[in-house]
Amino acid sequence: MHALRIPGTSLTQAIEMQHALERRLKEFPEVRSVFAKIGTAEIATDPMPPSVADGFIIMKPRKEWPDSKKPKAQLVAELEAAVKEIPGNNYEFTQPIQMRFNELIAGVRSDVAVKLFGEDMTVLQQTAKLIEKEMKTIPGASDVKLEQTTGLPLMSITPKREALARYGLSIADLQEVIEIALGGKAAGEVFEGDKRFEIVMRLPEDLRTDIDSLERLPVPLPKREANGGSVAALTRISTRPSGFHAAQAFIPLGEVAEISIAPGPNMINRENGKRRVVVTANVRGRDLGSFVAEAQQVIDAEIKIPSGYWISWGGQFEQLISATKRLQIVVPVSLLLIFTLLFMTFGTAKDTLLVFSGVPLALTGGVAALWLRDIPLSISAGVGFIALSGVAVLNGMVMISFINKLRAEGKPLDEAITEGSLTRLRPVLMTALVASLGFVPMAIATGTGAEVQRPLATVVIGGILSSTALTLLVLPGLYRMFHRAENASPAVEAHETREAH
Repeated sequence: MHALRIPGTSLTQAIEMQHALERRLKEFPEVRSVFAKIGTAEIATDPMPPSVADGFIIMKPRKEWPDSKKPKAQLVAELEAAVKEIPGNNYEFTQPIQMRFNELIAGVRSDVAVKLFGEDMTVLQQTAKLIEKEMKTIPGASDVKLEQTTGLPLMSITPKREALARYGLSIADLQEVIEIALGGKAAGEVFEGDKRFEIVMRLPEDLRTDIDSLERLPVPLPKREANGGSVAALTRISTRPSGFHAAQAFIPLGEVAEISIAPGPNMINRENGKRRVVVTANVRGRDLGSFVAEAQQVIDAEIKIPSGYWISWGGQFEQLISATKRLQIVVPVSLLLIFTLLFMTFGTAKDTLLVFSGVPLALTGGVAALWLRDIPLSISAGVGFIALSGVAVLNGMVMISFINKLRAEGKPLDEAITEGSLTRLRPVLMTALVASLGFVPMAIATGTGAEVQRPLATVVIGGILSSTALTLLVLPGLYRMFHRAENASPAVEAHETREAH
């Protein structure tokens, strides 16, 4: 659980707010422990500000839950509702490995990212807020948020150019004073044996953050102005050993610069050299493809993107597109390979098509099973359809091969179909039961990896049931329709020909 707070939140305040969150989360009986990472580690592989906390929620074993059958999605919804009652935080729930892969692949930590590119940060922020508002209205959207690009308190020192010109000062003179006072500047070195250390001069911490004190910071004026006496300034007389007296005039920093503390940019992200602002969202209870399609329609219809600005979609959606393109190649190749192997087995296109007819009915059963269980069509379901195609063909191949064998032995067509169907009833049922029952634990899984296992197993079980019905009931009828012109097998015809001779 990411806890996102206002930029500039101190580490002390962030820790106190995180403790309040963890106490609330540990009230759930399903939660065993909670811990969090805040800020940047010594090895800065994941640099984050103190305003962002990576919280890890460790669950108890399911047998220790009050309701062991509670889905994980329901528990996450309950956790989210509980922590939203605590003010000062925004939240995002995900899986640790999933989040890291999303970040590595697309640079964001969510399922879907709307990347808005342009030049003006103000325009980017305003347009991104409109996108965020529309995304929240789409069914299935969760954890919708706009990345925090503003809100970091910054001290701005703006030179008054007319006053600088009047006093004969340059921007470089002003910057040097500010650099020494706030950032520090080396004034010498200290040697300790072979070690050397710079002596850095700067204002104390309490003065560097005090605007009133900074406005009184003396800025030295050029000596020609001081000697002319035309400048109202603070004057200091320094006495040198030779007795020579020289006057040095100063002007307060507030006379030649405007000092203010106001919210400024928190971060400026770029991709391919262009500034970007990202609106992210997770998708729950809905498939990713239809969610993005609807989001694209809504954003195109409701939001006018300014000229010179454009949108791209990222996150897991990028992987969905690439995986879909691969499946568009893999599925036809798999079906073609199955057809080729069947043709090599039977030697005729007629029997090959008969066996191959099990594939469409098996796919129909898989889709129906997904619909009945209200499971979206995903990449894992697509992999299940590929596996299902091979299993569906296997039973049909067993049936047709045995019927052909009986006909080759001289049995009439109807007798061969009847005997073949009855004889192969048990092997077909055993094959179907073994394949389907073996996937039942995956189909009802609720633990780790269930989001991948359930669609795949559901497709295989539903497809096997429908393809088994085809093999036992429809396939014998189709075989008779295809071969009804043949009143007898080739062996019987040859036997009758020999008896006639």
